[in-house]
Amino acid sequence: MLSPSPSRLFDLAFQHFDHPLPDMLAAKENGRWRSYSTQAVIELSQALARGMQRAGISPNDFTPEHQDKIGLISANRPEWVITDLACQLCGAVLVPVYPTISQNELSFVLQDAAVKIVFTGDAQLYEKVQQIKDQLPALQAIYCFEQNPKLPYWKQLLCEEGQQQLEQTMQQIRDDHLATIIYTSGTTGIPKGVMLSHRNIVSNVLACRPILPLSKNARALSFLPLNHVYERMITYLYIHSRVPIYYAESMDKIGENLKEVRPTIFTTVPRLLEKLYERIVQAGMQLHGIKRAIFFWALGVAKRYQLRKHQPLLYALQLKIADKLVFSKWRAALGGRIQAVVIGSAPAQIRLMQIFTAAGIPCLEGYGLTETSPVISVNRLEIENRMFGTVGPVIDGVEVKIAPDGEILCKGPNVMMGYYKRPDLTAEVMEDGWLHTGDVGEIINGKFLKITDRKKELLKTSGGKYVAPQPIENKLKESRFIEQVMVVGEGRKFVSALIVPSFAHLKDWCVKNNIPFDKPEDVIQHPQVKALYQSILDKYNPLFNHVEQIKKFVLLPHEWTIEGGELTPTLKLKRKAIEAKYHELIEQIYHSEK
Repeated sequence: MLSPSPSRLFDLAFQHFDHPLPDMLAAKENGRWRSYSTQAVIELSQALARGMQRAGISPNDFTPEHQDKIGLISANRPEWVITDLACQLCGAVLVPVYPTISQNELSFVLQDAAVKIVFTGDAQLYEKVQQIKDQLPALQAIYCFEQNPKLPYWKQLLCEEGQQQLEQTMQQIRDDHLATIIYTSGTTGIPKGVMLSHRNIVSNVLACRPILPLSKNARALSFLPLNHVYERMITYLYIHSRVPIYYAESMDKIGENLKEVRPTIFTTVPRLLEKLYERIVQAGMQLHGIKRAIFFWALGVAKRYQLRKHQPLLYALQLKIADKLVFSKWRAALGGRIQAVVIGSAPAQIRLMQIFTAAGIPCLEGYGLTETSPVISVNRLEIENRMFGTVGPVIDGVEVKIAPDGEILCKGPNVMMGYYKRPDLTAEVMEDGWLHTGDVGEIINGKFLKITDRKKELLKTSGGKYVAPQPIENKLKESRFIEQVMVVGEGRKFVSALIVPSFAHLKDWCVKNNIPFDKPEDVIQHPQVKALYQSILDKYNPLFNHVEQIKKFVLLPHEWTIEGGELTPTLKLKRKAIEAKYHELIEQIYHSEK
């Protein structure tokens, strides 16, 4: 039934069947932690897989086009992993999506994958799928993880019979078979389905296992979305390493859950690290007298921390005092057992890496793509294999080279099978086995990969979410009051917009509303004009996913032109030139959020 060594994703769970954990997975139910043992997880996943087979779900001929697809839209919870394992066992392909996905995008993904069954986390998500059911001809059933007398409950699908058939299917599954399709937004805003095989993800798990501190008493807290390949791969790494996984109740409860779970490791994105730091500093601001002075003195000590340079004896003494008086309290707030925080999905601020590392909270920044399952490189715990400002050494089994134009190319067993039903898009990024990442970088000291730029136009917020600006800009320009617009927000907490008004239409509006219209520089500062543009954004924002919604904007007095250097000869936005020209204005947009 099982491979002698882990080669398929479910092998990573089944290899510990004889040495079970009492809390392989855990989550809060009705305010109390409920644990699922290794045996319970495996038995439930098998029962669900048998139920799927009874419902007609099949791998058919094991080609990506013919394997049946299962949709999953839910927040992190044990049932998520159980469903994932069940799909693997019966040869189905899991298609996970963000719970915050827009209705239009959800419809596209479920249609494109011809999903037959969808599992939802709660009644609200169930209704979200139900509303587009008529657009999904392949959809046979929707189930809900939460018990609700009005909705089909996922456990109704569990089946006790058919184990022999299931085991026959499992024996046929190879490591090069498709395990999952993860849809990501392209530059056009149309999602692309990244096909990852068992081998893709398992190779990443095995390569990353020696890097992370996963001791016998390790415990993980999980809160990044499981539908993101980053948290999903690390989940199987935890499972392979027999590390219990506890799921945070929500983003708002992370602080509380850290103290309860007392994890030794967790993964995060830079934005959440920024929020943690903001809360720490906010707490320091509430202090008075000598306590406040000590807090900010310790913070100053942490800011001077150098990872790979010899520190004077006096600094070492100051760091030791700061640790005892201040940093030990930070670690206690994280549960008191943290050995490492693994950061990915977006560039991290060097300043924060210095501060947390100085405080005894090692931060290991890594790099990768959905297309690479995802890890390409990551900093290690050992000082000689860690460098702030880089994404660390490349992991074993993976090759990286820098193209003549600076683009990072990657080859290895972690590189995707291709984009689902889009050989044209696959051909655009694959050449002789090398994946063109779209990122520009360099190798420092012959060892450390450093990301210096992005070739692709996709924005990536500090929360690690991709945003395709062009579809947003095109939609906003449907307003007669907007002549030109550019979405900004690379590495920021949220996206904003630079807007050039259509002054002809704006002038008419001003006349009707008794607003003087002299110089464009003056009219764009008028409160009622600003309110007009806010109302336009309020109208369009609901059409976008939460991360794509424009939170702030600035109006500009002059149109962008070829002569001004803002447009190409074909009238496309020269984004870097515009960002450079309006750098100060962009900084002002985000200044109040620092």
